[in-house]
Amino acid sequence: MSRIFGAVRQNGYVVRDIRAAMNHWIEVLGVGPWFYIERVKTDWFRHRGVDSNVEMSIALANSGDLQIELIQQRNDAPSMYKEFLDSGREGLQHLAYWTTAYQGLYDRALALGYKVGHEGQIGGEQGRFAYFDTGVHPGTVVEISDISGNKGRFFEHVRRAAMDWDGSEPIREVK
Repeated sequence: MSRIFGAVRQNGYVVRDIRAAMNHWIEVLGVGPWFYIERVKTDWFRHRGVDSNVEMSIALANSGDLQIELIQQRNDAPSMYKEFLDSGREGLQHLAYWTTAYQGLYDRALALGYKVGHEGQIGGEQGRFAYFDTGVHPGTVVEISDISGNKGRFFEHVRRAAMDWDGSEPIREVK
């Protein structure tokens, strides 16, 4: 439990082949079902303070209360995902904390000296997220994500689907 952010709610993995990554989690680890979004639509996205037209696919599944996120960037737009891959890494890139009091947590992180690496919004103001650049150690980028709106309800749907998953429909496309 973080004294600053609360409980880790998600591990985010940046991958080069999201289909292969989903299959690994399904076949080797038995985790699923995966909710797959081929083309994520952001309202806006900024990398290091500059607008970026990042294109990405994501897949979400739960292992207990921990959400697993797979991210494949689909273009060369600036992002922390691209920086991670360009440094020769693939795999765990961030730990995410969820909040219903996003602006307060965002302001607190900045006041503590955290620097925004990239940030954006999906599905309106209650879909904000920020990744704080915490240095070069892999897997320690910190994300905060607003779950006070539709995103929070969707994340709960993903969690519940995993609780009773019988192995059927291991990949579920989200339009």
